[in-house]
Amino acid sequence: MLTTHKATGPNQVWTWDVTYLNTPVRGLYYYLYMVIDIYSRKIVGWEVHETETGELAAELITRVVLAEACRDKAVVLHADNGGPQRSSTLRSTLDALGLRSSFSRPRVSNDNAFSEAAFRTTKYRRDFPVDGFADLATAREWVLGFVAWYNGEHCHSSIKFVSPNERHAGRDIEKLAARERVYEAAKRRNPSRWSGSTRNWKAPTVVWLNPERTPAASKPETCRKAA
Repeated sequence: MLTTHKATGPNQVWTWDVTYLNTPVRGLYYYLYMVIDIYSRKIVGWEVHETETGELAAELITRVVLAEACRDKAVVLHADNGGPQRSSTLRSTLDALGLRSSFSRPRVSNDNAFSEAAFRTTKYRRDFPVDGFADLATAREWVLGFVAWYNGEHCHSSIKFVSPNERHAGRDIEKLAARERVYEAAKRRNPSRWSGSTRNWKAPTVVWLNPERTPAASKPETCRKAA
């Protein structure tokens, strides 16, 4: 099964995973399910539950497919090799929705780097409750606010400091072009401040999931750990 995929637009390759959310009770957790579009870095779907199951994952993926209107579009859904990810219920759902499954390679720890980076950003937010979420409703409310910020306001470094929503909707092209014009105008006004060309504001056109090794000169755009 292929584990290398490329995206040249939104809703071509998604990754998903589940992470723990602490509670004040030791050993008790909530589970954050999150689906990421690797091209735009948009969180296209999420849920917080008290358990981690393939059935709940299947329900989430179904909602995402309907929301993004991409049924039978052969979207790749990449995941780790956990029980929910490999569950027969989820697999049947993906087949019915026309999605293609992809899984991390055995004993490769960073095959799902896009999801890992998003979880890292989640837990490094200043207002993340380090002492745990008091209840399920509190956890869901916090994640709702986080996703709104991440998708709509977060200037993501891997997509030239535009928001995932802008990239997902194609609004980043004009925004980055305007930014480039501002830099070029500044250089013309004061050329001594630049020893070479201005900053490259071209949007990445291809994003790879787990690319094969390539020569340094043609190294593709990949996910960075910092989101």
